[in-house]
Amino acid sequence: MSHDDFPTDDPAVVTCGLPYANGDLHIGHLRTYVGGDVYRRALERLGQETAFVSGSDMHGTPVAVNAEQEGVSPERFALDWHERYAATFPKFNVEFDNYGHTHDETNTELTQQLVRDLDEAGHLYEKEIMVAYDPVDDQFLPDRYVEGTCPYCGAHARGDECDEGCQRHLEPGEIENPESTITGNPAEYRERTHKFFEVSEFSEYLSGFLDRLEGTSNARNQPREWIEQGLQDWCITRDMDWGIDLPGENPQDLVLYVWVDAPIEYISSTKQYTDRVGADEFDWEAAWKEGASEEQPEGGEIVHVIGRDIIQHHTIFWPAMLEATDHTEPRAVMASGFVTLGGKGFSTSRDRAVWADEYLDEGFHPDPLRYYLATNGGFQQDVDFSWEKFRDRVNTELVGTVGNFLYRSLLFAHRNYDDAPIADGTSDEVEEAIEEAIEAFEAAVNDYSVRAVGDAVTDLARYGNEYIQRSEPWKLVDDDPEEAAQVIHDCVAIAKAIAVLFEPIAPEKAERLWDQLGEDGSVHEVTVEAAREGPAGDLAEPTELFEQIEDERVEALNEKLEARVAEAEDGGESDDADGGDESESGDADESDDDTTDDMTDIEPLSDDRIGFEDFQELDIRIGRIEEAEGIEGADDLLKLRVDLGAETRTIVAGLKQLHDVDDLPGTKVVVLANMEKAELFGVESNGMVLAAGEEADLLTTYGDAGPGTKVK
Repeated sequence: MSHDDFPTDDPAVVTCGLPYANGDLHIGHLRTYVGGDVYRRALERLGQETAFVSGSDMHGTPVAVNAEQEGVSPERFALDWHERYAATFPKFNVEFDNYGHTHDETNTELTQQLVRDLDEAGHLYEKEIMVAYDPVDDQFLPDRYVEGTCPYCGAHARGDECDEGCQRHLEPGEIENPESTITGNPAEYRERTHKFFEVSEFSEYLSGFLDRLEGTSNARNQPREWIEQGLQDWCITRDMDWGIDLPGENPQDLVLYVWVDAPIEYISSTKQYTDRVGADEFDWEAAWKEGASEEQPEGGEIVHVIGRDIIQHHTIFWPAMLEATDHTEPRAVMASGFVTLGGKGFSTSRDRAVWADEYLDEGFHPDPLRYYLATNGGFQQDVDFSWEKFRDRVNTELVGTVGNFLYRSLLFAHRNYDDAPIADGTSDEVEEAIEEAIEAFEAAVNDYSVRAVGDAVTDLARYGNEYIQRSEPWKLVDDDPEEAAQVIHDCVAIAKAIAVLFEPIAPEKAERLWDQLGEDGSVHEVTVEAAREGPAGDLAEPTELFEQIEDERVEALNEKLEARVAEAEDGGESDDADGGDESESGDADESDDDTTDDMTDIEPLSDDRIGFEDFQELDIRIGRIEEAEGIEGADDLLKLRVDLGAETRTIVAGLKQLHDVDDLPGTKVVVLANMEKAELFGVESNGMVLAAGEEADLLTTYGDAGPGTKVK
């Protein structure tokens, strides 16, 4: 691992958190998989050697419980879901180089070997612990087979996590007032011998690891609190039948905890990719093993793309395991926010969801959804999906900006010229604009911002619309045909650059554009250098890439969703364990219940009114963040330099834990400009940035209002 800017000489592995093989996928789950696919494609456009891998998480108690309810084996139950996931991802142009699962032979062997390595290195030990036991049903109760009270905050909790309260990971025996989820019987605690991994011995290493870690800021900041509170050793075994057996002497027939074998699937899936294509194509050992290759002695560039609910596993447990066994530590962790639906949480049992297959069955193309999920806010921010918002983004940005430029430019070129290149070369002005787009694209990759990857394209298309409108080639064709040819050549050059840079976001549409441009080969095989080369192909007659979504269509989709939810509620459904994923991130999470509406409780509107004159006294302006940096000694505060048109001000805002600091520059915000000045941690704040909710969803503009524009 180099920590140099991409592309590097080291092989990169991009992974997505494993979907739990326990229920249907909806568009909330797709966010991390689309994000991971966008990021690996962007790396490849830079020329980075990359493997993109994941797999289905087959083990854990929810699979065992639901399989028993359906009268099938856990293996058959999980394999059925695994096969559905493997078929669904390509439909959204999420194309893994390898998609395995945690129960296959490769992962079983690698997991048991890594556990043996931990043991031989002296990092495992046995300990007598108290485990919940159902005396009536005569069985031990691992993880999700037991519920009770969190010992830390007093909230209702499940066996291994305080999911309704403080979100802490709970070890076996910690939960108070335990009850069996199978029978409802009160449980008691009995002594059992289990294996523990001494995570606490890695505190110093993990602190340094977090200092080196790249990716989103939430992946670095959250784990620091756990280290400061003192790390507890980790119980890595469970009393159940379904899972990977603990290697070696195992008199109690224990299996490994699901979070031991789940991340090892990243390595296993990469190995399976190498086994299929050969080490000359991609060497899994050079990527994952320190010292395995003379060319890459410190291993490759490992990038994990996950939901934020599993940060702890990927930044504490997993890197400690890798360090203890001489594997490559992750270079970056990109942790996404959640996805809500129309301001409310997804609920699988109430059927309040837009299912992955449903989206496609409605006739929508996958690429507009990829664009929406990738570019609607920073990666670590929560994203709200509604059919209205989806329509607006598609119609305004994909149809109105990108599609409009491409169609009008290529149609004019096709009708007025036989082929391309139309002029001898691209003008200096347009070359500069394309170069700026490429630089923005490269910066986005190195900033781990999938949104900025998309923004580089829409900004270039916006420039293209302005350029063709300003140049008016339709007037030049007769008066100055040479200049007209130059303008159209420039526009086709911009279109080619868009095809290359838009491939990560909209791969299928980019390939179609590439064909319309008459370029050789596939856009999936070229690098950003192709965007600099200018057009060379024979233009085909263009067709519009994106379709307008009509208001009537949105109304029909909303009516269908509302009817479905009403039917589920009339049927007496409740948010019980039905195979949903509470995180909505689709990652390796043992969640077996839904996201509830509690996360979006809305305060009642105030009855206190103000007059119009009072409102006019508020000087609310559009600003653009130019710089963002942390304030020493303040965990939550950032010092922002905000351009307000007439001047640039320093404003202190509590955004540090909720936004990727590196993503903030360039963001438009709404500012209360006549807020009284205040000094916070030695920094004078001259204004207030407005945001919504506990997650500080920054207020911004729908259109192109510039810095200093007054909000009326």
